[in-house]
Amino acid sequence: MSVPLAYFTIILIWSTTPLAIQWSTEGTGFAFAVLARMLIGAVVAGLVVAVWRIGLPLHARARRAYLVGGLGVFGAMALTYWGARYVNSGLVSVLFGLSPLMAGIMAALWLGEASLTRAKVSGTLLGAAGLAVIFLHGGSAAGDHVLAGLVALLAAVFVYSASLVYLKRIGDDSPPLATTVGSLTVSLPFFALVWLANDGTLPAVIPPRSGAAIVYLGVFGSVIGFALYYYVIKHLEASKVALITLITPVMALLLGHLLNGEEIGGRLMAGTALILLGLAIHEGESWRPLLARLRG
Repeated sequence: MSVPLAYFTIILIWSTTPLAIQWSTEGTGFAFAVLARMLIGAVVAGLVVAVWRIGLPLHARARRAYLVGGLGVFGAMALTYWGARYVNSGLVSVLFGLSPLMAGIMAALWLGEASLTRAKVSGTLLGAAGLAVIFLHGGSAAGDHVLAGLVALLAAVFVYSASLVYLKRIGDDSPPLATTVGSLTVSLPFFALVWLANDGTLPAVIPPRSGAAIVYLGVFGSVIGFALYYYVIKHLEASKVALITLITPVMALLLGHLLNGEEIGGRLMAGTALILLGLAIHEGESWRPLLARLRG
């Protein structure tokens, strides 16, 4: 696959994932939807690993990576699926755009990285200001549990960012797809427990749109998108890869508005703009080579 095509595919997958999450829970329940997605993802990723003979390392560092990755997947996805029922799909993508800011703070605290520069601190503060604007705006989401949904999604972003930083600390060099299989396998029992605790019953009828969304998320969201992301990282500068986190929230908001009738109020737009501006400033140092090339 060409790098531009892979890049565009990642943007498309990440932009449509929040809306697909909402659709997958319609008529099925969030616990069944996320369990089915992860089960499909684990099976597909396992088949790919077997067919391509990638292998599944089982040394101590790999096992720690599978455990941390699996707990991260479970915590982030369980909270996301629960919270996404009460929050507009576009806002889910906007909140996950905060992950580089959170990860930067954690990397400085846990890994001792010199990542808290003036630009990164400024970007983080702008992101927090944007988040405050969104939290103070009840019309940015729908339903009676808006605040609970926003808190759950923010917790999901925290768990996701923490697992990424801790995986970096472990420093496992296993193939990405092997890590995917190991992480999804570890997470499956926890998702099954949530499903059993929630109701433990299979849906009598799975609506076509919900079923299609679950399969889409299992194959594309959990396997193909992950593999393409690592493929792009190997072939592009960090500056270009970082642009993905700026493009996807905007596209997700537009898709939610066009396909799901979600309203984009003034404060939601303002909060989103602050978050994206903060992310742009936070990641600005990594874009210097790209800007220098454009000027040259």
